[in-house]
Amino acid sequence: MKAALIGYGKMGREIEKILLERGHAVPVIIDINNLEDFNRENFSGIDVAIEFTAPNTAYDNIVKCLNFGVPVVCGTTAWLDRFQEVTELCKARNGAFFYASNYSIGVNIFFAVNKFLAKLMNGYPSYDVTVEEVHHTQKKDSPSGTAVTIAEDILANIDRKNKWTKETTTDPETLEVIGIRRSIVPGTHTVTWESEADRITIEHLAKGRQGFALGAVAAAEFLCGKTGVYSMNDLLKL
Repeated sequence: MKAALIGYGKMGREIEKILLERGHAVPVIIDINNLEDFNRENFSGIDVAIEFTAPNTAYDNIVKCLNFGVPVVCGTTAWLDRFQEVTELCKARNGAFFYASNYSIGVNIFFAVNKFLAKLMNGYPSYDVTVEEVHHTQKKDSPSGTAVTIAEDILANIDRKNKWTKETTTDPETLEVIGIRRSIVPGTHTVTWESEADRITIEHLAKGRQGFALGAVAAAEFLCGKTGVYSMNDLLKL
């Protein structure tokens, strides 16, 4: 597999390392210093692009890849107001697109547990629920895309909450999603259900970037030769 990397920060470098370890080639790397190389000619012969950049650039990067006829795996969050546009373009170009707010296998299992727990708790209104995420200070979006996914999955499965907010709140119909930034924290996500009687907590703590990078490479391998829009549920068969 010939992969192009779009974004060459800490995550991009970890992805490159795993790609090479698994026998793949990385003939194209695009970063802020060589944007002129992001063109159709250089992407000719590329099997898949892996995009980890920033919310303000992700959409344009994805569109360019799809217009080049290159399948694209995206791990950038906080641009999803344009997700439907990407979906429609992917279908129009008969292309392939894979998106996840988090590529960690453990986190995606956590997503499944979170949805199941929310369904159970729908019948127990004495429990209130909150979401908290803690990341390193270089994390650009707050709350994280993973926390937003967790929150939206809760909202989809309980009747007593109708929206989420990133501020503290006492509104019983609003789900509180708090983002905290500290140095040297890869990422921790916690969901707490609390009543006057007791507390139930589920938590995922990332130990580093390797799990995220490995999931992104697995997604790229999965996407090669396919058309359509995919997620980690398709990859992991959750």
